[in-house]
Amino acid sequence: MSLADVLQSIKDAETAAAERVAESKEEAAKILADARRESARIIQSAQDDSVASTVETLDAARSEASGEAEGVQKDGAKAVTKIQKSAEKRRSDVVSVIIDSIMSN
Repeated sequence: MSLADVLQSIKDAETAAAERVAESKEEAAKILADARRESARIIQSAQDDSVASTVETLDAARSEASGEAEGVQKDGAKAVTKIQKSAEKRRSDVVSVIIDSIMSN
């Protein structure tokens, strides 16, 4: 093997190595891009799930609060009715006392 053949073999090997390096860089860039896309998809999915969970929790809390508010409103209405009836009776009693007082004089 002559010196020219050895140098040509070295040059061919260097060219092949450079091609492999370029292919490897291209493959690494593709893998990295795929990984970025997948991580963006995972993050978006997690955000969507979080929003859905938050909406579900808020809806449940709203529903529960609405039920409690209705109960409080009913209790309040009963208390108001009771107070009104008591006030009417007392007013009637007071009117009777005043009339009796006036009539006895």
